[in-house]
Amino acid sequence: MLSRFDEIKLLSQCALADNRDAFGRLVEAYQPRVRRFLLNLTMGDDYLTDELAQETFIKAYLGIRSFKGLASFGTWLYRIAVNEFYSYQRRRSEELIAEGYEGEADDSEHRRVDASQAIDVAMAMLSTHERMAVTLFYIEDQPVARVAHIMGVAQGTVRSLLHRARSKMAVCLQQDINNHDESNT
Repeated sequence: MLSRFDEIKLLSQCALADNRDAFGRLVEAYQPRVRRFLLNLTMGDDYLTDELAQETFIKAYLGIRSFKGLASFGTWLYRIAVNEFYSYQRRRSEELIAEGYEGEADDSEHRRVDASQAIDVAMAMLSTHERMAVTLFYIEDQPVARVAHIMGVAQGTVRSLLHRARSKMAVCLQQDINNHDESNT
């Protein structure tokens, strides 16, 4: 991870001198985090994750001069990634995606293979906004204020999304435990 000073230095080189090597170093530093974030939003679709991550960094490179530094570079990148994800959803029709996520939570998926699969099923039951809030807050370890900034919503909205997501996930995980207990008796 880059120090704040190194990050500012690289950003300056990108914006003022169009230094592609400097931007390459920023990509190397932030790509794993952005990719992990998108991988969670796309429910593990590697191809789509790679496509969205690439678009995120292309947009960041093209818009580097517009970066004002009001938030950290990482927060700015997450915001671009969120916008790319939303653009993808609009292109694919939100109705079809919502139906697809709801359809993924059928009984056959509640079979307990391991804890990771149970969490994946629980995450699939969340709305896009809930999954985004959970990913940023719990997986990316971002504070509520930064999650709100990235998502473009109020902090209270983030807290509500997290509360609803925890409730939905608890119900789903409890059902998984009950199904597992029933199959062992």
